[in-house]
Amino acid sequence: MATFFRRLAKSTPIAFTNAFGGHSNSSHSNFRLPFGAIAAISGGFSYLYYYSSPNLVYLEQTKEEGSQNIALAPNKWVEFKLQDTARVSHNTQLFRFSFDPTKKLGLDVASCILTRAPLGQNAEGKPNFVVRPYTPISDPESKGYFDLLIKVYPEGQMSQHFASLKPGDVIEVKGPIEKLRYTPNMKKHIGMIAGGTGITPMLQIIEAILKNPDDKTKISLIYANVSSDDILLKKKLDSLEAGHPNLKIFYTVDNPTKNWSGGAGYISKDIAEKGLPGPSDDTLILVCGPPGMMNHISGGKAKDWTQGEVSGILKELGYTEKMVYKF
Repeated sequence: MATFFRRLAKSTPIAFTNAFGGHSNSSHSNFRLPFGAIAAISGGFSYLYYYSSPNLVYLEQTKEEGSQNIALAPNKWVEFKLQDTARVSHNTQLFRFSFDPTKKLGLDVASCILTRAPLGQNAEGKPNFVVRPYTPISDPESKGYFDLLIKVYPEGQMSQHFASLKPGDVIEVKGPIEKLRYTPNMKKHIGMIAGGTGITPMLQIIEAILKNPDDKTKISLIYANVSSDDILLKKKLDSLEAGHPNLKIFYTVDNPTKNWSGGAGYISKDIAEKGLPGPSDDTLILVCGPPGMMNHISGGKAKDWTQGEVSGILKELGYTEKMVYKF
C-alpha cells in the first residue's frame, strides 16, 4: 500500500489515515451534491448494431473482443474489492478499488460510473438497493485499480456505506455512463466552475488535456468551497497548474481565514467574467456542483435530465446553450 499513500501525499495536504469514522460539520446547504434522481440514468446501452448493416455487426463484435481487457460492464453489476482508503479532508475520503491488473477500468472522458449497495430489505424480504453515480479521479488508462473521492454526509446513505467499508469489502459497479464526449482540441479554451466534489469530472478532463502534448486547449478553473479546509486535492491541482501554463485556477471560499489569499464569498458575475474565457464558438464552460451553486451559475438541468436552458450568471454574461455543459 506504500505506493498508494505516497501518491496521495502529493495530492492533498491532509495527513492520511485508515480510520473510517468520516464526519462532516458542514451544514452549508448550497454545497450538497444532487445525488438523488441522477441514478435514473442507469438505463442500458443500445444494441441497434445488430439490426443494422453487416459492417456494424462486425464493429460490435470487435468491441466485444476488446471488452475482454475492460473491467467495467455497461449492462451488469460487477463487484470491485476495496484495496485501501485515505482521508482527504475532515469529511471527504479517497477509496481505491482493485481488479485484475491486466485490465483497464474502461472509462471514457468524461464519464461516470454507477455504484449500488444493498441497504435494508423490502416487504418481500428482497434487498433494497441504493444507487449513486460517482466520477473516478484515477487515470482512465490505469490498470488494476480506480479511485473515488467521496464526501461523507451524516445522512448520506451511500456515502455512509462507503465510510463503513473495510479493505477486502466489495462494491457493485456498472458503467461507464458517458457525460461529455471530450476530444483533444475540441475547443480553444475551456472554462470550468466546480463546487466541492464537483471537481471530479473537471479533474478527469484536466488530466486528459495536460497529459496529451498535442492538445493545446487552454483551461480556466474556478473552484468554490465552504472553507480552505474543504478544498479537495489542492496540492495536486496546484502542482498541475505550476507545471502547465495552459491551466489557470482561481479558488474562492465562503468562510476565508485571515491568511487566505484567494476569493471570498459566492462566485459573482465579476469573478466569472474575469476567470472564464468570454462567450465564443471556440469556448466551452463546464459546470458541476450542488443544486444551489448550479442554479446561481448556469441553472439546473431540465426535468428530464437533459441540459435545459442556460440561466443565472452565465446567461447574464452572454453564454448560450451551445457554450455550456452541466454535469
